[in-house]
Amino acid sequence: MLVRTLVFVSVAAVLATQVPRFIEKDAETVPATVSAADVAAATPASLPSGVALLKADGRGHYTGSFKMNGKPVEGLVDTGASLVAINETTARRLGISIAGLDFKYPISTANGRTDAALITLQRVEIGTVRVEKVEAFVLRDKALSNTLIGMSFLKRLDAYAAEGDTMRLTR
Repeated sequence: MLVRTLVFVSVAAVLATQVPRFIEKDAETVPATVSAADVAAATPASLPSGVALLKADGRGHYTGSFKMNGKPVEGLVDTGASLVAINETTARRLGISIAGLDFKYPISTANGRTDAALITLQRVEIGTVRVEKVEAFVLRDKALSNTLIGMSFLKRLDAYAAEGDTMRLTR
């Protein structure tokens, strides 16, 4: 039993250190179907209805100018986040009363464990991509500094795909 556990831990350690290297290598060899020039030239008017393109930032994160309940919010796409996540300051800006929220859901973040309140956003949109009634977590400001666009939004799209430094959202 101990030998089996040691073998498993060893294999997991090797995979954890080597898989990112293979993924980066594969990402470099896959040709992007959307060029950087296409993204730069793409305006909401030039894209088909229900399509939005996000450009990766210098760290490789896909960010964009979203609207939540009609108000502009800068968001970072996070496929590892179960729900859209906003902090208290953003919630207030969206017209959500913090006093009425129940921070009873324990969650784990990159900054550690915290508690969150569950809300439903009337709508989340970017360009012509729009999703109604999106579940979201509100976290304390000290637990979350930016807005995360999680799977409660992404799974409601027809498709989302990252190719090169561009993510395409389709509804």
